Amino acid sequence: MKRIGILTSGGDCQALNAAMRGVVKSLSNNVDELEIYGFYEGYKGLIYGNYRLLTSKDFSGILTVGGTILGTSRQPFKLMRTPDANGLDKVEAMKSTYHKLRLNCLVILGGNGTQKTANLLREEGLNVIHLPKTIDNDIWGTDITFGFYSAVNIATDAIDCIHTTAASHNRVFIVEVMGHKVGWLTLYAGIAGGADIILIPEIPYDINKVVEAIGRRSKAGKNFTILAVAEGAISKEDAQLSKKDYKEKLKKRKYPSVSYEVAAQIEAISGNEVRVTVPGHTQRGGSPCPYDRVLCTRLGAAAGQLILDEDYGYMVAMINGETKKVPLGDVAGKLKMVEPDSKMIQEAKLMGISFGD
Repeated sequence: MKRIGILTSGGDCQALNAAMRGVVKSLSNNVDELEIYGFYEGYKGLIYGNYRLLTSKDFSGILTVGGTILGTSRQPFKLMRTPDANGLDKVEAMKSTYHKLRLNCLVILGGNGTQKTANLLREEGLNVIHLPKTIDNDIWGTDITFGFYSAVNIATDAIDCIHTTAASHNRVFIVEVMGHKVGWLTLYAGIAGGADIILIPEIPYDINKVVEAIGRRSKAGKNFTILAVAEGAISKEDAQLSKKDYKEKLKKRKYPSVSYEVAAQIEAISGNEVRVTVPGHTQRGGSPCPYDRVLCTRLGAAAGQLILDEDYGYMVAMINGETKKVPLGDVAGKLKMVEPDSKMIQEAKLMGISFGD
């Protein structure tokens, strides 16, 4: 008998169901007796014992369904050692639920914060497998995370749709793309959508350089400009501030987000009319793209193989087109950033794309 727990934690994305399906199908085809316990709302379900025994029917027909059949929630890693409002030790509670159900392994799907808690549970002696989920593609140790390409498709489509109205009205348009700390999603969607200017957190921008790039297009007879701006984009001036001072400045910002601030600055300096479009959580929604369906099927199957081999304590990664096991302790807590001098950035600049630097 194999008893497996499974949960999805942190922000949702399009391919969580596909990944869970990959794990369960690979196990059910190779284990005579199998019990799958699904925990509701991420670690919250594990902490408070909110779960149910799942059947094969629960995983039928979900390959193409976005979101997560188990629900999810954010449980900040920095608060995991802090008792809840009733004094409950969350870590001990999770361990207790695990042992009560006599689980052989806990499969955890999530991003960076989720991964850190998964590693904490590993350190506490639980058998854990982690699958790398995030539309930000910022998990260290894997080339790609599931959810990323689905989100790229949606953000790119938003930029594509802006092209015709921008050209019709001779305006500057900003499309704000998700990504607080890293710019992978904005970078890929910006290039794929033909954005003229891309602003990402890793490359602080000079607003005067941004305006100059718009001016160059105007002089070349191109009467519209499209900017792909990450929600975590930061100016060179703000990048010089301490983290504490920058947070205080953000609290006093009169604009809804950085994109609206950039828009106001462009209008003030150049006189150009600027419009802002924010796709927002649509980037997390809808059906997973074919790439993510294949990726999740492979990652899930690889996770199933680790469970069959009783080989625990790993993240299942995709490296150079192959699934690999990566020790959780080696990657937990690390962010995969866009390198400002990477070949991809250099190639984008050769194409005339400005990064405002």
